[in-house]
Amino acid sequence: MRGPVTLALFEFLAFGIKQAWACLFGALMLALLLATFLLYPEDAALHRYDFLTLAALLIQIAMIALRLESWEEVRVIAVFHLVGTVMEVFKVAAGSWIYPGAEEAVLVVAGVPLFSGFMYASVGSYLARVWRIFDFRWDRFAPLWLQGLLAAMIYANFFAHHYTIDIRYLLFAASALIYGPCIVWFRPDRAHRPMPLVLGLVLVALFIWFAENIGTFARAWAYPGQEEGWHPVSLAKLGSWYLLMIISFVLVAAVHRASPPDREEKKIP
Repeated sequence: MRGPVTLALFEFLAFGIKQAWACLFGALMLALLLATFLLYPEDAALHRYDFLTLAALLIQIAMIALRLESWEEVRVIAVFHLVGTVMEVFKVAAGSWIYPGAEEAVLVVAGVPLFSGFMYASVGSYLARVWRIFDFRWDRFAPLWLQGLLAAMIYANFFAHHYTIDIRYLLFAASALIYGPCIVWFRPDRAHRPMPLVLGLVLVALFIWFAENIGTFARAWAYPGQEEGWHPVSLAKLGSWYLLMIISFVLVAAVHRASPPDREEKKIP
């Protein structure tokens, strides 16, 4: 019979394995960024960015073929892919970041390689998969229309703050009011465990920030000041990723809206 320490260690291991499985798409994309940075020939007939786009497309097709993602999830991921690509085109034009050498690639729109949309899609893929793999349950889940309104305001501010005031602090406050009371119950092994939803969103945003550091180190894109030499991405980007997480969360929540937000199976042994 397993004691409490053994059970806790086993549950922690199960949690890590499930998280890694949920991160599959994003992990493969990061591996591609690093591998092509270190090994891809500079004189290859196919530009590195074009190779990344085609490889990402093949990964997505494989995940559908292997039934690792449902078609409902794929539709949401596709929407997030489009939402991300539109924002990328705007942000690159505004000088927020650049894709070095993108003008030499073919699969590019307005200076933005199409693989960039798959980086956003990997966030949507993670949320869709982690929701299903951990069998999420909810306490005090905010109405979806209210979450959608917040997501729309966040997305609009990503564009509007270049021309008018930045309302991100108001958006942070609004997210705390909407998501602060919410508890997500997730099941790493046999029992559901609770976590404040805001904490979960912040932790995911932090790991995306780590991934972004890997991406910029691999010269997939660069922020101002990184053109001549790499340095860590500013922690200020953590807030941007937190807000972007909310957009992705709302899109994924729309797929799972048929499930009641509160369940009675939440038991802790």
